[in-house]
Amino acid sequence: MKQVRIALIGAGLRSGIAKYWHKPDGDSIVVAAADISYSKLKEFQEKINAEAFITQDYKELLQRDDIDAIAVTSPDYLHEEHAIASLQAGKHVYCEKPLAITVEGCDRIIEAAEKSGKHLMVGFNMRYMNMYRTMKGIVDSGVIGKIKAVWVRHFVGYGGYFYFHDWHAKSKNTTSLLLQKGSHDIDIIHWITGSYTQKVSAFGGLDFYGGDKPNDLTCPSCNERDTCTEASPHTLIECAFREEVNVEDNNVVIMELEGGIKASYLQCHFTPDYQRNYTFIGTEGRIENSELEGKIYVKSRRSNSWREFSDTTYEIKKAEGSHGGADPNICRDFVDLVLKGKQPLTTPLAGRMSVAVGCAATESIRSGGHIVKIKPIPTTIPKAF
Repeated sequence: MKQVRIALIGAGLRSGIAKYWHKPDGDSIVVAAADISYSKLKEFQEKINAEAFITQDYKELLQRDDIDAIAVTSPDYLHEEHAIASLQAGKHVYCEKPLAITVEGCDRIIEAAEKSGKHLMVGFNMRYMNMYRTMKGIVDSGVIGKIKAVWVRHFVGYGGYFYFHDWHAKSKNTTSLLLQKGSHDIDIIHWITGSYTQKVSAFGGLDFYGGDKPNDLTCPSCNERDTCTEASPHTLIECAFREEVNVEDNNVVIMELEGGIKASYLQCHFTPDYQRNYTFIGTEGRIENSELEGKIYVKSRRSNSWREFSDTTYEIKKAEGSHGGADPNICRDFVDLVLKGKQPLTTPLAGRMSVAVGCAATESIRSGGHIVKIKPIPTTIPKAF
């Protein structure tokens, strides 16, 4: 195979990454898409490939011999169905995070990949951002010693618009936003420390969104739209204060990782700013990032070595492409995985473990904050990052 012929299941917002795969004169080309919305499919053709085959039945894609790989960019609750069906049809699969909305769903997807002999890749694009690749390199260099503590604060400044005006706001579709939004952060904690979470305790609540508004109320039809702080001017228009909203908008998760590493993850969806703040503390120092400044600060402590003589500041270089340059790189890795067997920065197991932590934390939140152990990795899954 010299060129990977890719089709997408899901022509919504995340399908925009298809532009990085569509290179008719290169080693990948986007040839088809499926979505239940015909208007989205037509828009997909306009933006990506006017000649792409489109269908409202994703199973039609799986029957085509001229499609080598499927990118699953559908809503979270459909990932399991779409990924497994694609693998069973003999297609390589790129699946957006979270891999599924249950641990069991993740395990079924991985089992299907192993049986099919096809490649499965999870869309953890934060591993491809310059900021977090640099933090990973600093930790791996040993400059701050052995990691003992991790603190993560996630200010989700656009949380209301992105997650409470559509299907994300119902737990049956997401389990909780600790999977949809938090899976990135949990994965980065695992990746940079090199350790998986073993148990969690968590607290959270629906402290701002939700309420008593009718479930069929939309922002354009609401008589309070001119005064409402959450009135949506764009495509996601369901009322953020409707009765059916039942996912937490404010979460605190405490984790214990392998090797006794202690970690905390805080996520709030009604903050005025948008940023992630990571701190890794080791036996010889700590690192902390500032997304707003584009910098990483390394602080040293007494170590009886040259490391204690100075602090260091890294200025992160900007990269072209969406998500801070991560998307073109993650798309490149998927093509290299299919054509060359080159292993990407992400693994299916990592996708499974981030979901496992999110599910355990959600269970803890909804049962009073008690400690929940992470479901063990099945013996059929190799433990590798």
